[in-house]
Amino acid sequence: MRPLRYAINVTLDGSVHHEAGLPPDEEFMRFWTAEMERADAEIYGRVTYEMMRAAWRRPDDGVWPDWMSEAEIPFAEAIDRTKKYVVSNTLTDVDWNAELIRDDPGEAVRRLKEQPGRGLSVGGVTLPTALAGLGLIDEYTFVVHPVVAGHGPRLLDGLSERMPLELVDRAEFRSGLVVQRYRPGVRRADPPG
Repeated sequence: MRPLRYAINVTLDGSVHHEAGLPPDEEFMRFWTAEMERADAEIYGRVTYEMMRAAWRRPDDGVWPDWMSEAEIPFAEAIDRTKKYVVSNTLTDVDWNAELIRDDPGEAVRRLKEQPGRGLSVGGVTLPTALAGLGLIDEYTFVVHPVVAGHGPRLLDGLSERMPLELVDRAEFRSGLVVQRYRPGVRRADPPG
């Protein structure tokens, strides 16, 4: 069974807005490239798919845009070739090595997890929250930026239950970023009284 992993950038105040953190540097991009290469496929909702496609799809002429640094090209190449599943009831078709999921996302993800492989990765905000609520995420990686954003969507905002996590790995980057990797912990009943 393939594990489902959720990795996301988050500020100290919990914002997961894609522009709220520090600008990427070489170490940051190496980390995200390695994360991308841990998965056989990415699972996105419509908004994240469209945002990632606009930023990271290889142009038709095969030349990466001028705004992309040398450190970002390995990530762009990794995400460009990775299989993608897009959960959406509004899109009629997808491209960029993607397949559309229109049925129940929980059931679709369960089926994908049953297939052999290195793992799956889910990105975004809304879809990961729904999958976390269903207990389908096997690993959480939070890249904590030393920034207070003061705005934006919040990490896993809207979960209906408390979710204990067990820290399994931690790393610090020169920029001040801290990577914290967790697995779901044991849910314990609240003590009586």
